[in-house]
Amino acid sequence: MCTILLWIDLAISDIVLWVLAKLVQLGRLTLDLSSPAFQTCLQQLTVIPISLGIARATTQLDFRSDPADELISATSLVTGVPLLTRDHKILGSQLVPFA
Repeated sequence: MCTILLWIDLAISDIVLWVLAKLVQLGRLTLDLSSPAFQTCLQQLTVIPISLGIARATTQLDFRSDPADELISATSLVTGVPLLTRDHKILGSQLVPFA
């Protein structure tokens, strides 16, 4: 058996933490945000704060969506970190870099 390890840096916009909490609250996601496993996972990520540049970039996107999705997309655009998404509105963007 051959195992290949791929090391990549992962980053999320800080609004993703809010989205996760809301999905748990609404019953659309089962996740213990206080669990040691989640906390360990979170420590492996870079959490990118919303800056003025990111906020301004939301007004330059070539699509309209809910504010959280726009902030996530603008974070990707400003930082150059490729976005991984299944959202069709976002995937139609010619500006956002995709993974």
